[in-house]
Amino acid sequence: MAKVKKAPRPKAITPKGFRDYFGAEVSERSEMLQKIAGVYHRYGFDALESSAVETVEALGKFLPDVDRPNEGVFAWQESDDDGNGDWMALRYDLTAPLARVYAQHRNDLPTPYRRYAMGPVWRNEKPGPGRYRQFYQCDADTVGTSSMAADAEICAMLSDTLETVGIPRGDYLVRVNNRKVLNGVLEAMGLPEGEGARDNVLRTIDKFDKVGEAGVRELLTKGRLDASGAFIDGVGLSDDQAEPVIAFLTSKAADVAKTFENLRGAVGTSVIGAEGIAELEQIADLLAAGGYGADRIEIDPSVVRGLGYYTGPVYEAELTFEIFDEKGRKRQFGSVAGGGRYDDLVKRFTGQAVPATGVSIGVDRLLAALREKGRLGGRVEGPVVVTVMDRDRMADYQSMVAELRNAGIRAEVYLGNPKNFGNQLKYADRRGSPIAVIEGGDEKENGVVQIKDLILGAKIAQSATHEEWKERPSQFEVPRDQLVAKVREILEGQDG
Repeated sequence: MAKVKKAPRPKAITPKGFRDYFGAEVSERSEMLQKIAGVYHRYGFDALESSAVETVEALGKFLPDVDRPNEGVFAWQESDDDGNGDWMALRYDLTAPLARVYAQHRNDLPTPYRRYAMGPVWRNEKPGPGRYRQFYQCDADTVGTSSMAADAEICAMLSDTLETVGIPRGDYLVRVNNRKVLNGVLEAMGLPEGEGARDNVLRTIDKFDKVGEAGVRELLTKGRLDASGAFIDGVGLSDDQAEPVIAFLTSKAADVAKTFENLRGAVGTSVIGAEGIAELEQIADLLAAGGYGADRIEIDPSVVRGLGYYTGPVYEAELTFEIFDEKGRKRQFGSVAGGGRYDDLVKRFTGQAVPATGVSIGVDRLLAALREKGRLGGRVEGPVVVTVMDRDRMADYQSMVAELRNAGIRAEVYLGNPKNFGNQLKYADRRGSPIAVIEGGDEKENGVVQIKDLILGAKIAQSATHEEWKERPSQFEVPRDQLVAKVREILEGQDG
């Protein structure tokens, strides 16, 4: 009889494009999200948790990888008797679910509806360095008002959020632009609606931060050689047609009044362009009234990311401090949040235009920025470890750990083999434990416990002389009923 083949063991590897997050990273993210939620709550926004799964129909046009069209989401078909069940997908952002929620529950929601949402999203895209298929987003949106006060509020809230999580004033800028101004520029160029030329111009404008004014001018006209020496075809516009785009992208001046003057020159007689400039002026006035100067939020027409998606004001939070890249070169950290006005999203469900505006914070990038600033990534404090000197006295040790926990102190009992006490201290060190509690037979008989300050002990071991070692003991003997008080005293001293 042939031997039954054993099933191969599964490989213990993380799926491609995903990663695992351990204690410190999860704690840092949770703490940051809690601070952000506090700011949003203070501004009057309500929390919303929508389903992680939506119908593909509800998600609408998603964001496929350019090399893998129509595969931008993780989707599957529900089975039914006819084999024609709905297609379902993991959400790729938090905005499309908001449109569905608002359309579905609009009669029960206030208008305008302010909501914030935080959670993972999934994109079925090719992974790369720092680019994962699952990542966290943190959004805030206002649905149901066309007032520029809503856009100004989002910008102010974004500024407050960055400062609250630890990005100091001077290390960031919230920059504001308007899609309507760009539409006015396209009109001034004589480009008709709905033709490929507009899309080509938009794609070229999107490269402004990479190739600069001269590069955009070349790409709009005859083309240019890139850094590798390859020739990139241009859009084919004349120099005169390209000029309004260049004027638009370079219109930012030292003061905002001059910026608006330059923008009026770029849009010429376009009505939609003038409307966009007026909206930017309203936002600037509202922010100034709230005390948000150009050192925090500024009008900047060079913000072009996402202009193809948004219908009005757009904003981007950029961190301005310098970091070193993997090759040791200085560069600015860059964008950590972006958003704008999207007045057509809910219309897919209702048939009626519903104005909306919102912002999305890149949680992982913001965490990386805080680490660069030294605000995160320090020593993570583990639990107080109650060691086990006698396995028959586990009830005593459990009693100690319960007292510590009831006093609000993070604590645990060592659950490994208690034979080797050195291994227990090695475990405490690996856990990042600040304190070890020791009660052997002699201590039990005398009604005392030993409390070892592991942080101080490590410092003494590294730098102290023998005399200093004697003068600065890191282990204390206290009566059993003073366990909690002494542990708290040591912890407070470590924090200081």
